[in-house]
Amino acid sequence: MRDMVEIGMGRTARRTYGLDDVDIVPSRRTRSASQVSLAWQLDAYRFDIPFLTHPTDALVSPEFAVEIGRRGGLGVINGEGLWARHADVAGKIEQLVELADKGSYQRAVAFLQELHAAPMQPDLLAAAVAQVRAAGVTIAVRVSPQNAQNLTPGLLQAGIDLLVVQGTIISAEHVGAGEPLNLKTFIAELDVPVVAGGVSDHRTALHLMRTGAAGVIVGYGSQEGATTTGEVLGIGVPMATAIADAAAARRDYLDETGGRYVHVIADGDINTSGHLAKAIACGADAVMLGSPLALAAEAPGRGWYWPSAAAHPSVPRGSLLSLDEPWDFADELLSGHAARPATVRPSLEQVLTGPSDDPFGSLNLVGGLRRSMAKAGYSDLKEFQKVGLSVR
Repeated sequence: MRDMVEIGMGRTARRTYGLDDVDIVPSRRTRSASQVSLAWQLDAYRFDIPFLTHPTDALVSPEFAVEIGRRGGLGVINGEGLWARHADVAGKIEQLVELADKGSYQRAVAFLQELHAAPMQPDLLAAAVAQVRAAGVTIAVRVSPQNAQNLTPGLLQAGIDLLVVQGTIISAEHVGAGEPLNLKTFIAELDVPVVAGGVSDHRTALHLMRTGAAGVIVGYGSQEGATTTGEVLGIGVPMATAIADAAAARRDYLDETGGRYVHVIADGDINTSGHLAKAIACGADAVMLGSPLALAAEAPGRGWYWPSAAAHPSVPRGSLLSLDEPWDFADELLSGHAARPATVRPSLEQVLTGPSDDPFGSLNLVGGLRRSMAKAGYSDLKEFQKVGLSVR
């Protein structure tokens, strides 16, 4: 039964929960962490760890996509980002970081918008895809619902393995100025699996599953200090509830189709290995990570993180977050009094598999998730989705 509360006369709202509101309840059995498998499979592609990258230029360059792929995850390049628009992306990011280092928050966002105003160059994006393919890892590219029909033919020709159709909030039919994007028709005509999102409720998740998507993204990459969709649009996603709702839609669709399984991918408010474990426990098959991976020295953002929506030309929904400062650094940045200290950042290997000297779960994400599953007595991701949960 849904927990409904009255917020005023004649107006009710559903009580929902974020990942920080729930805790994992261990079972009567524990096991060794070495007996835990984190492998999962999306369509024909198998991955050793349940991590995808949030498609932001702060995190995913072709080189980073190769590195995360070699370690068992999936890198998702932003097909409408800087690697599709500029030949010297490293130089552009260096200019952006220089503005952020000086505390010029609004100038940095304006410069990010200016960079994304440059026309897209299909040859540049094709070269980025080719670089990842040459390394022998799975390659995924994200496009927005508005541009999916125009960009996808070129991406297919470039040789992508997976297509991600992702917006802040997405529906089964996107209505724009031109021809509406009917995802069911669109997906049926493609030879590659499609992951679509984000969604925040059972109904929308079920609708997207009925389009033929191989995976559905829950959330919009929210990250405290970096994402401002709640402030700008008033839209928020309580991730624990949203993931559980999407998992229920997955069960309903499994029964409806007689066995077709659609993967649920969580993308939002996941900052530590504990958040990772809770997202899987709520029903996710995998997670999309942004700032936790952007901490790595290999990330092109050089210690800064911004979501893909931060570059929107008229309604930017995201700020630049320093990963070398506490989460309240954004407030200092707005005041113009903050300066980011020089910091030696950990390698991607250390972020993923340690060793860790951080007691708060930002390093050794794989080890933290594996140990959580072991302490609760589960040996694989699907079984761990059945673990008990409590509300604080």
